[in-house]
Amino acid sequence: MNLRPDPTFHATSKLAMEAPAETLAFTLMLSPDGSQPDGLAIVDVDPSSDTFGQIVHQVIMPNKGDEFHHFGWNACSSALSPLTGHAFLERRYLIIPGIRSSRIYVVDVKEPLKAKIHKIIEPEEVFAKTGYSRPHTIHCGPEGIYVSTLGGGGKDGTEGPPGIFIMDCESFDVIGRYEIDRGPQDKQYDFWWNLPRDYMVSSEWGLPPQFENGLVPEDLLSNKYGHRLHFWNLRERKNVQTIDLGENHQMALEVRPAHDPVKEYGFCGVVVDTTNLEGSIWTWWREGGKWHAKKTVTIPPQPAKADDLPDMLKGFEAVPPLVTDIDLSLDDRFLYVSCWGTGEMHQYDVSDPMKPKLAGKVEIGGIVKKAKHPNGKDFGYGPQMVEISRDGKRVYWTNSLYSTWDDQFYPGDRGAAMVMANVGAKGGLTLDKNFYVEFPKGYRSHQIRLEGGDCSTDSFCYPSV
Repeated sequence: MNLRPDPTFHATSKLAMEAPAETLAFTLMLSPDGSQPDGLAIVDVDPSSDTFGQIVHQVIMPNKGDEFHHFGWNACSSALSPLTGHAFLERRYLIIPGIRSSRIYVVDVKEPLKAKIHKIIEPEEVFAKTGYSRPHTIHCGPEGIYVSTLGGGGKDGTEGPPGIFIMDCESFDVIGRYEIDRGPQDKQYDFWWNLPRDYMVSSEWGLPPQFENGLVPEDLLSNKYGHRLHFWNLRERKNVQTIDLGENHQMALEVRPAHDPVKEYGFCGVVVDTTNLEGSIWTWWREGGKWHAKKTVTIPPQPAKADDLPDMLKGFEAVPPLVTDIDLSLDDRFLYVSCWGTGEMHQYDVSDPMKPKLAGKVEIGGIVKKAKHPNGKDFGYGPQMVEISRDGKRVYWTNSLYSTWDDQFYPGDRGAAMVMANVGAKGGLTLDKNFYVEFPKGYRSHQIRLEGGDCSTDSFCYPSV
């Protein structure tokens, strides 16, 4: 235990922006066919380094078939909460769940170039203590580690609804379910919160039979994937309101609350509108004691010839943008939107959260466009998991969505990659031609975490002034 708070914990998002820049990134590697164990790659992101843009260390797991997807820290700035915080924790461990195996790895990265496995939590412990399976999103709360799941009980994960469970942030024992009263919530995906305002918001994807073996077209066209946002009283662990975005707005995925806790709004990305193939961004906010949500950005599909499309899309003769990830800069100014299908990264100025304005765009990859990186190399698939530097000057992303979905929308092995774009002072994005990370053969790349914390990790407990 530290005798003083970890220097990477910050009371406000403004202070986090002023902290030293990241020099390392942690990126997940997954084996799509399970023929080799998944791993964690430590990437040099220091432009002054001789190994800039290279993998400088790897941690390869002892098991196969985990399918790494999302991961997070054991502790972050939320530990400074004045009510329930543990200020003397360290941001030392990465919590990495296998979305397919339900196994959880705790990796010690105190010395990043000597990172090693600290503990393995077997799926049987998760099942027995929570009744959930398929752990997905990790958030470091002030009093523990919160883990969302995509599956309920039973072998196929459909016996009961999925939800959130809590782990001890020091022993890493699985404690139990978060929910006391879940109300109508019966699917789960992402979640996040505003700690001082005492609320949480969660979203929906689908149940394991709807994603593990690929997208189920019949379920999509009959609007059976998730399309609701759930709002919770955080301390009472109670669902207080559910908003249906409309059943045609299929797969309401990432939720990104404003970082400044004074602000009671946030954003959600919706993968596709089944009536017109558009992607969309929704702004949600609290007013008059009630939650509201409004579609504030629409992204149209790209027309395409059937011969240029994978079987999944031939009948539509268009490429949907497929909004699969979003991320919000720490100053709450720019929202980044991954359009995995069309091969675009969008940057929106959301200074007015009700009127986002497109401020920048990068084209790279894409089902039809197949735009190359500035260094001339192909970028397989499209922009997917996105992470922003704390100072907002750099944006990193990888290209794999989920192994079986990759194979449907982008048949054949396209190669794992991680790229970085520089952000202009007034907005705008430019890909860095000298930063292009290629991963070992047979792997794909997914979520990124940054040394010292990042924009989709930390929760701040004090207003920025």
